Amino acid sequence: MSHRSCRILSGNALKILAAIFMTLDHMGLMLFPNQILFRILGRLALPIFAYMIAEGCKYTRNRGKYFGMVFGLGAVCQVVYWFVDRSLYFSILITFSLSILTIFAMQNWKEQRSLPSSLVFAASIAAVFVLNRLFIIDYGFWGCMLPVFAAIPHKTGYDRHPVNVILLGVGLMLLALDLRGIQFYSLLSLPLLLAYSGKRGKGNMKYFFYIFYPVHLVILQGITMLLH
Repeated sequence: MSHRSCRILSGNALKILAAIFMTLDHMGLMLFPNQILFRILGRLALPIFAYMIAEGCKYTRNRGKYFGMVFGLGAVCQVVYWFVDRSLYFSILITFSLSILTIFAMQNWKEQRSLPSSLVFAASIAAVFVLNRLFIIDYGFWGCMLPVFAAIPHKTGYDRHPVNVILLGVGLMLLALDLRGIQFYSLLSLPLLLAYSGKRGKGNMKYFFYIFYPVHLVILQGITMLLH
C-alpha cells in the first residue's frame, strides 16, 4: 500500500479531532479530576493544533490578519480570565501567538537570507524564551516552539509532510522532557498527523477554533458552577 493512500484525514477532520481531545482534557480538569484518561486523551490536542498553526502560517495570504485573529481572541480571553479568577496565566492562544510571530520571522529569514532578517529571527526566539521566564505561558517555551518545529522545512509540498511531522515529534519530546508526566502521551498524535492529506477538506472551518475555544470553556465553566 502506498504511503500516500494512508493520508486520509483532511485539515478540517484533524481540527475536529483536536477540538474533541481538547474538550475531553478540559472536562477532566474541571469535571472529572480523578479520571486520568480524560487528561491523557487531552495530550493529543496540542500537537494537532500546533501543526495546523504551522500550516496556517504557510498558506495565509495576510500575515497580520492571521496573527491578529489569534492574538486578539487570546487577549479577550485573558481579560475574562482576570475578571473571573484574577489569573495572569496566559492561555494557549497567547502561546500560539508567539509561535506565529516566530514562524513569520523564520519565513522572512528564509526569503531574504540577510543578516538583519537572521538577527530578527534569533531575537524572536530569545524574546519567547525571556517571556516564558517572566510569565506563566501555557506549555512554556517548548510549547511555543512546537509550531515552529513543524514549519522548519524550507520546501513545501506533499512529500515534505513526513519531515514536518518528524520535526514536530522532536519538539514534542523536548516538551515532554520538560513537563514530564502524562505529556509523553502527546506522541500518540503523530500517526494522526501522518494521515494528514494536505487538503483543507469540505466546508469552511476557517474560524471554527476561534469560536469553539471560548464557547466550550464557557459551557464547561457554567456546568462546573452549577455542580458546585
